[in-house]
Amino acid sequence: MDLNKLASDIKVWAQELGFQKAGISDIDLRDQETVLKSWLEAGYHGDMAWMETHQDLRIHPDKLHPNTCRIISVRMDYLPENAGFATNLEDKHSGYISRYALGRDYHKLIRNKLKKLGQRIEQEVSELGYRPFVDSAPVLERPIAEKAGLGWTGKHSLLLDKDAGSWFFLGELFIDLPLPVDAPVENQCGKCSACVTSCPTNAILDNGVIDARRCISYLTIEYKGVIPESLRSAMGNRIYGCDDCQLVCPWNRFADLGQQPDFQRRPAFIDTDLATLLTWDEATFLKYMEGSAIRRIGHEQWQRNLIIAIGNAPYSERYIEALASIQGQSELLDEHIVWARKQLLDQLPGSVDSQLATKNQRLIRIVRKGLPRDA
Repeated sequence: MDLNKLASDIKVWAQELGFQKAGISDIDLRDQETVLKSWLEAGYHGDMAWMETHQDLRIHPDKLHPNTCRIISVRMDYLPENAGFATNLEDKHSGYISRYALGRDYHKLIRNKLKKLGQRIEQEVSELGYRPFVDSAPVLERPIAEKAGLGWTGKHSLLLDKDAGSWFFLGELFIDLPLPVDAPVENQCGKCSACVTSCPTNAILDNGVIDARRCISYLTIEYKGVIPESLRSAMGNRIYGCDDCQLVCPWNRFADLGQQPDFQRRPAFIDTDLATLLTWDEATFLKYMEGSAIRRIGHEQWQRNLIIAIGNAPYSERYIEALASIQGQSELLDEHIVWARKQLLDQLPGSVDSQLATKNQRLIRIVRKGLPRDA
């Protein structure tokens, strides 16, 4: 068997399945063990207890899937058409949703395509042990993708590609074939620190080191409890995730729009008026979020995020009425409602200090100047 030819064919098949790029790595991740342990010991993972479990499996992929000796890492672009970055960030009455979540949940789609890729390889080699992963198991996907030559890890900890920026999903196919591996690419962030200085909550501590406890994506998606009051104003109108570190990255000026129809903005997000979204009862939330990654946070957490965004919005009687209509549902919501009502009644438009306002205005200017055409 010509493994070099097979490796080349695999990359072609991956593109035929809708992946923009594929690379191959070995499974030696021992250099990540100290990095992972230091991050966990510092408590930067917050309440994500699952990051602590199965550390051995993360470092040794062959223990996660026996006989694995290579990993095929793939990239799928997702930047939606008419993303409306600056519009959403500037309009404090509109909720900002991270661009990866505007369409359908990516997990199932990419996993199915990886499975098809495994089946296509199997047709060539008769017997093949393989298993697809898409952010669903103890897999160090970014270090693996970096080893496979799909890009380098930026200071915001996301993978960057010089031709595509960071607007893409990653997936992995563990296999038991000793294919030739690809070489990593050079880190090209240089002295740029745009992502570090633009983070609303100062969550980026060092090159590639994120304190999740301060990260808006973590707070709005992973964290189930009461948002620290010191961080609420900085969250602005971001109700699910945060793209700020990607928006200011110079490399994202070269990003192409995603080609998957499933990743385009769903109709439910055409109107993201905060008061309207807060009126959704649980049944409405579940209906509109069917097939969306947002569904997994649940209705109560969705409301909590909206309440904070409303507290950061310019005063409107609609907000006072909307908050009153859901008061008493839970202690979690009530604690945020009291804060939001005070913010509104104190007439604090935007509810941000001058430093944060400067950051946001700078972000909006950069976004408008550097976005790909039609984004």
